[in-house]
Amino acid sequence: MQNTEYSIPIKNAILSILKKRQGLIIDRDLFTILQKMFDEISLKDMNRALMQLEIEGLIHVSQIAKNKRSVELIKPGQEFLAVGED
Repeated sequence: MQNTEYSIPIKNAILSILKKRQGLIIDRDLFTILQKMFDEISLKDMNRALMQLEIEGLIHVSQIAKNKRSVELIKPGQEFLAVGED
């Protein structure tokens, strides 16, 4: 398993991109932008960072089509229920 070190954490880059995009982006578009910032980023790297950010309560990722997800910045006071929490 390769653990690539980056000059800035991918998580910080994702948050910065989301802030510039009014808090919403499609995962494919996000990956394209990240590829320009980080030469050797993989989908696995991006997905790992997205999962960490979602666990930390900073973003919400939702499936909008079979191979398409939206990534949304969680605003202060906004919450998303986990599956089965309603």
